Amino acid sequence: MGTPRDSLKRPGGSILRRYEEMNQKLYVGNLPFGASEDDLKNLFSEAGTVQSVKIVVDSYSGRSRGFGFVEMSSTTEAEKAISLFNGKTFMERTLTVSEARPQKKKGGEFRGRRERDR
Repeated sequence: MGTPRDSLKRPGGSILRRYEEMNQKLYVGNLPFGASEDDLKNLFSEAGTVQSVKIVVDSYSGRSRGFGFVEMSSTTEAEKAISLFNGKTFMERTLTVSEARPQKKKGGEFRGRRERDR
């Protein structure tokens, strides 16, 4: 009989490994509109090594949408960042920091106007 981890194996890697990778990505909400990715990287580097930072920007206006994602190098560092920065004031705004959830699949594509039989 195998270990409990063996039961989580699937082709392409284990569920456990994928879950641990997802845990390293953090959602950061209520960002000040003037905050830059460098500002976030500097802040989150207090909790450990920052792999990447992405502030979500409105494609039409080019303005920040007020949230972003920070990826830490380990699950431990991600947990530390949550405990350090969730509820912390940053540039006069109270941050919301939590584990990022997997992105949902988008609905159907817009295919334009359908041709109708008249």
